[in-house]
Amino acid sequence: MRFWTAHVRPGAPPVLVREGFSWGALIFGPLWLLAHRVWIPAVLVLASASLIVVLTSEGIAAALMMSLIVFLGLSGQDLRRCSLDHRGYLLAQVVSGRGEIDALATLLERRPDLHGSFLPPGTR
Repeated sequence: MRFWTAHVRPGAPPVLVREGFSWGALIFGPLWLLAHRVWIPAVLVLASASLIVVLTSEGIAAALMMSLIVFLGLSGQDLRRCSLDHRGYLLAQVVSGRGEIDALATLLERRPDLHGSFLPPGTR
């Protein structure tokens, strides 16, 4: 069973963000952040990586880059939640399910007011 935080904004579909470690953020780093519209942290990560390469020696640079990569894996989802908060989304619920579709179904069961907020007309 996995857990997601559900974020809602009037007139927009709910966004589910999985709790826990993010392999995508670990492997793809700033590209993962950009794909999830987490602009400011993506720019800061790129700037940090550039400064690490330019200003440190080889051994220290490798250790700092590994730390930065692990940090992204550990906090990527949290950075995404913060970005959603800045874009006007509110934390609505914490839901669980085997997958994202199950979690969305659980959210819609608990919050029937969300049913028509993002579906195309005539599909209710």
